[in-house]
Amino acid sequence: MQHLFFVVLYQPFFNLMVFFYNIVPGHDIGLAIILLTVVIKLVLYPLSQQSIKGQKSMTQLQPKIAELKQKYKDDKEKQAKEMMLLYKNEKINPFSSCLPLLIQLPFLIAVFQVFRTGLNSGSLDIIYPFISNPGHLNPISMGMFDLSKPNVVLAVLAGLAQFWQTKMFSTKRPPKGIPGSKDEDMATIMNQQMLYFMPIMTIVIGVGFPSGLVLYWLLFTILTGAQQLLVLKKDKKNLKPEVIEGEKVN
Repeated sequence: MQHLFFVVLYQPFFNLMVFFYNIVPGHDIGLAIILLTVVIKLVLYPLSQQSIKGQKSMTQLQPKIAELKQKYKDDKEKQAKEMMLLYKNEKINPFSSCLPLLIQLPFLIAVFQVFRTGLNSGSLDIIYPFISNPGHLNPISMGMFDLSKPNVVLAVLAGLAQFWQTKMFSTKRPPKGIPGSKDEDMATIMNQQMLYFMPIMTIVIGVGFPSGLVLYWLLFTILTGAQQLLVLKKDKKNLKPEVIEGEKVN
């Protein structure tokens, strides 16, 4: 399994980074990482799209879920059946936003390994024959940033980007007086916790890892946030005028 991971993910990512390193002006490793991030994002675009749409659908469904929990609060079995029926009628898979994220995890681990070992050791013995061996990877970007070492500024920026991305799908508890308002929806609570937990964790983890990895995560988060904005903007255009007016009134 470890060998498969090395051959299928780690080695291709490392070679792609070296390829970009060879062709970018000044052999700037930072620019190489930016190009690598864009390529990985394009590869994972369909999975991200599925995850974003699934998360958006679940967010929009929270009021109905809250109503069902309030209506069947004394009958958990009936509540579970009605929830499954709701998902079926709305054609929503409650796990549709989680599975794509799990699939992306090996990619993140591979990139982490590339930046952890590749930038520090400069080991180039796994370069493909058709890629020019630069002899050494200079970890200094823009003449001042050592991407093989931690960088607090990049870690904070990555945390802020994480907050911005998560904020788009943050949900609020139903207002008082609306059915289900007294029943705190678990998904809503978790969403609110993740809004602050993930950025903090990103910063805490980021200050201890090579800033090359943090730069990758920062760019990947920004690109994902931009993708979310496009999805939300497109869906809003497809809404009927009376639906939009109703949202404004509420």
